[in-house]
Amino acid sequence: MKKSLVLFSLLAFLASPMVAVPEAQAAQQGKAKVTKAKAKKSKHSIKAKAKGNKHARAGTRKFVAKPIMTPLRAVSYDKSWHDADLNLRSGAALVVDQKTGEALYSKNVDVPTSIASITKLMTAVVTLDAALDLNEEIVIGNEDVDHLKGTGSRLALGTRLTREELLHLALIASENRAAAALSRAYPGGREAFVAAMNRKARELGMKDSRYVDGTGLNSDNRSTAADLVKMVDAAYRYPLIRQITSTGSYDVSVPRTRVVRVRENGKTHRVSRVVQSHMAFNNTNSLTRNQDWEIGVSKTGFINEAGHCLVMQTKIAEQKVIIVLLDSWGKWSRIGDAQRIRKWLEHDSRIVSRPASRADT
Repeated sequence: MKKSLVLFSLLAFLASPMVAVPEAQAAQQGKAKVTKAKAKKSKHSIKAKAKGNKHARAGTRKFVAKPIMTPLRAVSYDKSWHDADLNLRSGAALVVDQKTGEALYSKNVDVPTSIASITKLMTAVVTLDAALDLNEEIVIGNEDVDHLKGTGSRLALGTRLTREELLHLALIASENRAAAALSRAYPGGREAFVAAMNRKARELGMKDSRYVDGTGLNSDNRSTAADLVKMVDAAYRYPLIRQITSTGSYDVSVPRTRVVRVRENGKTHRVSRVVQSHMAFNNTNSLTRNQDWEIGVSKTGFINEAGHCLVMQTKIAEQKVIIVLLDSWGKWSRIGDAQRIRKWLEHDSRIVSRPASRADT
């Protein structure tokens, strides 16, 4: 009996590996298939995630730096729209339907002239095209001081502001030191910056334009009303430029050293303390603070050689238009001209009743 039990146990022991081996192999093969499937799924997930991040990054760059629509390439001139007597005070003027490229009014549009701080719109475009860090701090230095015209500035030497803050001040308040600092902090310095400005002008079809600095203080920054329509339209494609230039005012906080009197141990003495100083900058175009105007892009400019200038993208009589006013003889004449153009667009029966073009639909 014992022998039988021992023999039976031995046979069972010997038989068990023969059953277990195929089961283990099947389990290992199944595990390998699952692992392979997971790896394949994981690989596709990583690709999908990377693709999603790529689109997200591209979207971010598009919001900050790249235009969102195809810029206006050509302006068509129909003389039937140019016989209105608007009695404008500007030496050159151009009003264009932004959707169709149709010139609604024109005056000396192909005459090259100095454009003063209108230049700063191109400064902003080139800065954003470079996709530079908008949060990077830039220190205002002596090389940013205007030694050409001797203009002043509210930005003291040593003021530290981010690139985005400098863009606000250059576009809203036309701060020359802010624009100068932006060009200086460009990769390759100011020479590379100016080269990029002229390269961008060529890309936009601005054949009669030339830039020599990023501030517009140099009278050799020249363009025509016809060219500036293209630049304003291109600037409108940048959401950040639209946001900045349509703002009526902008505040920045900068550290200042203030001397105060302190009384200690019965004695009064003076000490220097660093305090935060808040500065408000108003938009040089007063129309941005007028609720009756719907402005998308705005920039003013003035030096003696250029006269008073104003460019805008705005909506009048349910149509988006670009207005360029150059060499106006009085500080407020450019604003008056803009008001006259608006009144004309709102009341001229030919414009108000004209059929919508394919681009309008």
